[in-house]
Amino acid sequence: MRHYESLKRISVLWLSFAGLLIQTAIYAYIWMVYYYPLISKFTIRFKFTRNGHLLIFAIYLFLLFFFNNTYGGMKVGYLKPLDVFLSQVFSLLIVNVITYFQVSLMNNWLVPVKYFAAAVFAQLLIAGGWTFICNTFYRKVFPPRRMLLIHGERDIDDILRKFASRKDKYKIVKCIDIKEGQAKLEEEIVKGYGAVVLWDIPTQERNKLLKFCYSRSVRVYMMPKIPDVLIKGSDQLHLFDTPILLTREYALTVEQRAAKRMIDIICALLLLIIATPFMLVTAILIKTYDQGPVLYKQVRCTQNGRKFEIMKFRSMRVDAEKDGVARLAARNDSRITPIGKFIRAVRIDELPQLFNILKGEMSFIGPRPERPEIIRQYVEDMPEFVFRMKVKAGLAGYAQVYGKYNTTPYDKLKLDLSYIENYSVWLDLKLMLLTLKILIKPESTEGVESTQVTAMKALKTGESVEDEDGKE
Repeated sequence: MRHYESLKRISVLWLSFAGLLIQTAIYAYIWMVYYYPLISKFTIRFKFTRNGHLLIFAIYLFLLFFFNNTYGGMKVGYLKPLDVFLSQVFSLLIVNVITYFQVSLMNNWLVPVKYFAAAVFAQLLIAGGWTFICNTFYRKVFPPRRMLLIHGERDIDDILRKFASRKDKYKIVKCIDIKEGQAKLEEEIVKGYGAVVLWDIPTQERNKLLKFCYSRSVRVYMMPKIPDVLIKGSDQLHLFDTPILLTREYALTVEQRAAKRMIDIICALLLLIIATPFMLVTAILIKTYDQGPVLYKQVRCTQNGRKFEIMKFRSMRVDAEKDGVARLAARNDSRITPIGKFIRAVRIDELPQLFNILKGEMSFIGPRPERPEIIRQYVEDMPEFVFRMKVKAGLAGYAQVYGKYNTTPYDKLKLDLSYIENYSVWLDLKLMLLTLKILIKPESTEGVESTQVTAMKALKTGESVEDEDGKE
């Protein structure tokens, strides 16, 4: 089994690295044939030896590796083919933009963009073909992992549906209830399954099964409970001869809070400078359409439950809630204006929240802020929901990057707590980059269909909760 897993991992790495080399070779061609002769012609002292050219190619390869690794473009077989392809597309666009300006700096002026455009087009074609070839190879050589699901009283339809969505990688062949007893479970585990899934079972029984599987070198997929998420983010101390885990009373240290605030201010100012023309055009279009207010404001909660007014560009009719009853937006909601449909699709409606960030009410990365009434409803069935307010609310969060449109509130809470308990400046920067990726990712077709679904129904049935303006 170990040899098989090692072979799988090595195969994926080699396939991914081969793809990076092909993409780098395309850049090497346009560099040697077009850009280097152009630069050296106008800059007489600009002469490269063979090592100089190799360094240029190595820098490009490193950047490509970094962004592909960050976005998941190298996870062939692990992510869906479309996700891998989109990750590679985004990585190629970023790296080629960076490299274009790098080459222009060498030339002391902007170089013709047409060669880079042709290279990007060729690279995108290759990325699509290479992703298809690699995914086909992976499926042929490595069949779905046969898995045993051990579950408790909680309904298993949800977890079965999730694993079924990746039937190319996972195959649950048998389900067994924890009530069968430890002896019966252990007897079943050793029958040669590729992995065991522990789904929402009591902690005491789960720990016994986990140790049993570990002793037999059986792979385990375990759905963590909230205390598990908190423990994962703890610090290991070596004060004595006994390992001690420290879970801090404050989510972020003073240094982390200072660094996070500095990043928020700098990034918000830069984005405001870039986005100001788009914001002005959007404001004019909204005002011209129906003479209504440009901004939509709503009370939300941030750190320690403090209330503030979140700002968005208005995307619905002025009388969307003329009776005073808050309604959830549905797909193809007739209350959404034509302009609103566009700005929601490209996320322009979120740009005014940059002012919330500058005011210190929000951060770039953090749990999405909820309405006070929805928080009260959540807390009734899920008291731990207040834990996510240990940090400032965010424009985008861990749950938005790694969750889905219809991820349950409980699972979103665990994702948000994972971010809080494992915070680092690098994690913030990584999530910012990943947020850019999900902006171009097609929306899931799952989610709330009816405008009459209430927050409590969504909490209890696992549906996605939206605010009045129709977004999570």
